[in-house]
Amino acid sequence: MTLNSLRRCFRASILPLLMFAVIARAGAPKTYTIGMSQCNLGEPWRVQMNKDIAAARRTPEFRIEYVDAQNDSTRQQNHVRQFIQKKVDLIIISPKESRPLTAPVAEAMKAGIPVIVLDRKVEGDNYTCFIGADNVKIGREAGKYLVKLLGGKGNVVELKGLMTSTPGQERNKGFRDGIKGSKLKVVAEADCKWLEPNANNEMRSILSRFPKLDAVYAHNDPAAHGAWLAAKQEGKGREKMITFIGIDALPHEGVQYVKNGLLSATFEYPTGGKEAIEVAMKILKGEKTPKHITLGTRVFTKEIPEGKRL
Repeated sequence: MTLNSLRRCFRASILPLLMFAVIARAGAPKTYTIGMSQCNLGEPWRVQMNKDIAAARRTPEFRIEYVDAQNDSTRQQNHVRQFIQKKVDLIIISPKESRPLTAPVAEAMKAGIPVIVLDRKVEGDNYTCFIGADNVKIGREAGKYLVKLLGGKGNVVELKGLMTSTPGQERNKGFRDGIKGSKLKVVAEADCKWLEPNANNEMRSILSRFPKLDAVYAHNDPAAHGAWLAAKQEGKGREKMITFIGIDALPHEGVQYVKNGLLSATFEYPTGGKEAIEVAMKILKGEKTPKHITLGTRVFTKEIPEGKRL
């Protein structure tokens, strides 16, 4: 066989393979990389958020890269900027604090990377979509619930979340609105930064200073549980003399505490993880999405174990 004949045979055999490779590549779906910046994984609710995001990702087209800021705003700023450098297709962020994370989110938007903000807001509106529940409403409903339960009067402790975050500020505002006009009096308050050990320590101190307490309103269920443990550890059945309510209503946490009689009520605070992936899919496919998505809430009590929409 001549050299020219060999060349013709080679071209004839390799051409179909090249055409197949081009067609296969053209038909392959694009893979999108999503950067998920979680402010910390020290709270069960945030662990659940990441699980909800993972469960909602039903297609191999979406690869999610998770990072944990470990309750450090500077670390979270760096994480967002690293995502920008990597040129991810979309960023989901649940900020530790509003102000420190506003600039990095704006930088991502300037770089052409859509940003979904979950749970805690950033300042202004330089983001693609915010997803979260109405914390003012939840706090107000918690206040109204305590007014009714206590007959309109009593001494209350408020164990706050991180007060440099919007949920902490809004749950405080809503609660104060809810008890307005009643004779409920907030005799002690503390910023527990959403953490159960902090709430336990703060409640120990409060119990030593106030012999007569009627209720504890905690900004999340871990804080409510920490307060309940402090009252139980003091002895004398003190935990039975105080009404405890919290927020989050995870099935294995707050809802279970209600079933076990530790809490009188817990108010649902959806993670938004499932909704974030649904919105991300629409954004990356060029579909229009709302600027704000407000999630609903439910109250769980021993009388209403399945929860009641509010």
